[in-house]
Amino acid sequence: MNKTRAEQKEQTRRTIIDAAFRLLSADQSYANLSLREVTREAGIAPTSFYRHFKDMDELGLTLVDEAGLTLRQLMRQARARIEAGGGSIVRTSVTTFMEFMETNGNEFRLLLRERSGTSKAFRLAVQRELQHFVEELSDYIEAKTSANHLAAYYEADALVTLVFNAGAEALDLGKSKRLQLAEKVVQQLRYVAKGSEALRHSKLIL
Repeated sequence: MNKTRAEQKEQTRRTIIDAAFRLLSADQSYANLSLREVTREAGIAPTSFYRHFKDMDELGLTLVDEAGLTLRQLMRQARARIEAGGGSIVRTSVTTFMEFMETNGNEFRLLLRERSGTSKAFRLAVQRELQHFVEELSDYIEAKTSANHLAAYYEADALVTLVFNAGAEALDLGKSKRLQLAEKVVQQLRYVAKGSEALRHSKLIL
């Protein structure tokens, strides 16, 4: 079936995005990628790049958005599985996150590096993605517990920070060490959740 011009353009745009992600690695950051490297990996002429992105910064911001969206969608699916069949929300979420790390390590490397990179635009983009995580989790906590909005937000922020930092550590670990890390993170998240629950049911002020 013949593709329309719009479909062809979207396919080429997708090819460029996928090529850029493939080029990222433990030794290759996005900041060090050149336009020629990306277009060569994508199998297109360098001049064709500009039909889809203004420059490498626009492509990089697109990659940040895509990486964050991919992980958020996976976490939504994890919560949906819990709703449908029960199980531990903490363990299921950590397992889902570690699976993402194993299959989409380059996407997470991008978020991790650009979170503290030299580009303000990139730092703000990653911060927005993290904020999306916190807000979605905060809404979930508020809906499932007696927490008010602010308490749910603080708890969600702590949980996201723990998981994100664990992801940074997991990138350089083998499978067995990663499983050990996942177990540690499960317990840490439970401590935070239990502590939050205890505070909600007491008048203790720390």
